[in-house]
Amino acid sequence: MPRHWLMKSEPDEASIDDLARTPGQVLPWTGVRNHQARNFMRDDMRPGDGVLFYHSSCAEPGIAGLAEIAGGPTADATQFDPASPYHDPKSSPGNPRWLQIPVRLVRKTRLLGLREMRTAPTLATMRVLQRGNRLSITPVTDDEWRAVLALLGR
Repeated sequence: MPRHWLMKSEPDEASIDDLARTPGQVLPWTGVRNHQARNFMRDDMRPGDGVLFYHSSCAEPGIAGLAEIAGGPTADATQFDPASPYHDPKSSPGNPRWLQIPVRLVRKTRLLGLREMRTAPTLATMRVLQRGNRLSITPVTDDEWRAVLALLGR
């Protein structure tokens, strides 16, 4: 049974529009440098899992679209590139520390901002709405997923 995830991306780095413009509408989700988020990709994410594509660190953060996991995790090539802000000199191709996972566009949506999300009682436990949550990837419950889809359907 598919699971659901919220995946944060800064829109000036990779936005929902960037995803829509890529060949096959699939982007590798790179740059994750948190062990817990990496472990979600490695251990829990499966092709077909639903993704809430979330724009973060911008003027109006929120859910900007729906996507799905399009394949399994592989080594994140940015960790090996000295010119990349995600370079990790402790990582090597023979022993990579960081992963990427392909994400495919399902559809762009209207922006579902934090203020509106906070008005929905069914989203009160959603991790992105909790104080101090900085993870770029968090699980989303079935109830939260349905509540977000209902809000987007308005």
